[in-house]
Amino acid sequence: MATLKQIMRDYGPEYVQRFGHNMPAHHRKVIDAIVNCRTEYYGATLFRCDDCGKGHSVFRCCGNRHCPNCQGQKTRQWLARRLAEQLPVNHFMITFTMPEAIRGFIRRHQRRCYAAMFDASSQTLKTLARNDKFIGADLPGFFGVLHTWGRTMPYHPPFHYVVPAGALTKSDGRWHRSFDHFFLPVRAMSKIFKAKFRDAMQKDGLASTICPDVWKLAWVVDCRMVGAGAKSIKYLAPYVFKVAISNSRIVKIEDRRIFFKYKKQRSNRWRTMSLEVMAFLHRFLQHVLPSGFMKVRYYGFMSPGSSVSIKTVAESIKHCAAAVSRASRSISISRFVPKCRACGGDLVYHAFILPLRLPWCGAG
Repeated sequence: MATLKQIMRDYGPEYVQRFGHNMPAHHRKVIDAIVNCRTEYYGATLFRCDDCGKGHSVFRCCGNRHCPNCQGQKTRQWLARRLAEQLPVNHFMITFTMPEAIRGFIRRHQRRCYAAMFDASSQTLKTLARNDKFIGADLPGFFGVLHTWGRTMPYHPPFHYVVPAGALTKSDGRWHRSFDHFFLPVRAMSKIFKAKFRDAMQKDGLASTICPDVWKLAWVVDCRMVGAGAKSIKYLAPYVFKVAISNSRIVKIEDRRIFFKYKKQRSNRWRTMSLEVMAFLHRFLQHVLPSGFMKVRYYGFMSPGSSVSIKTVAESIKHCAAAVSRASRSISISRFVPKCRACGGDLVYHAFILPLRLPWCGAG
C-alpha cells in the first residue's frame, strides 16, 4: 500500500529541487522527518522479551506533528490527561471559520494571522460569557485547536473550541450553567470575532492589503452540543492529532498521480480523487504549521496558569461525583505495551541506540 513516507521519499527531492528557492524551512523539515521516520536517523530502542529472553530492536519515530505514523501514541496520552480533568457537564464544540476571500492572505501571513485568530476567537467567547443575557460569569474555561484542511486538503483554516456548558464567577467561585442546547449566539460571535481580527490586522499594519469586501461578508461561526464528559473529549481527539491525510486514505501511485479516498460532508460514501504528485505535495505542505506554533491552546480555568484548579471547578458543579463516575467508565485508555514477535510476551526496555543524523534533501 502506498504511504505518505513513500511519496515523500520518491518525490520529495524533486519537489525541493523545483521549489526550494522559495520553500519555507519548516516544509523541508517535515519532508525530512517523514522520510526518516522509523529509521536509524532517529535511533532505535532495544527491548528484551520478559518471557523468552529474545532481543528486539525498534526504530524510533520522528515525533513530528505532521507525520501520520506518530500521532497514535500522542492521541492516547492526550486522552488520558483530558479524561483525568473532565467535568460532569455537557460540552459544546464552537467552530470559527474564515471567508474564502481572505484565506490567501492568511496563508501568506500564517504566524501572525493564526495568533490573531486565536486571540480574536478566545476573546469573543470570554466577552459574551460575561453577558448576563447568556451566562453572566467572568471565568469560562475552554481549549481550542487550529485545523487548516478540508477532506481533499484545500486550505481552509477553522478553529475548533471545546467548551463546558457554563462558567465560574471569580468573586464567589459559583458555577453558572448554560442551557443544555444553547451556549452563546452565533451571530454575535461572528460579528465580534470579525471586528477583533480586523483590529489586530490594523494594529499590525496589514489591513490595507486585505480586500475591503471581506469585512462586508458574514463570518460563519457554528456552535453545537457534543455530549458530556468522556464522550465529548473522545469526539475531539481526531481534530487535535490528525494530519492533512492519513496513510489509510492513500490508494495508489500511478503515472505520477496520487489517488486517495475522501468523503463529502454529510455523506458516508467513499470517493476517489487523483492529483499530480507535485500538486499533491503542495496541498499537503501548505498545512504545515510554522515552527514552534502551538496548535492547541487552553484558556480560562483550563489554562495551565489558572489560579482556579479543575478540581475546584468540578466541586462547584452540582452532582459532580456521580456524573464523573459515570463518565469515567465510558472510556478506558490502556497503556501500550510492545509484544514479542516470537512468543507474544511483554517486551521490557533494555537500551537506546543514539540517532544517526545525516542530511537528506534539506540542505541547499
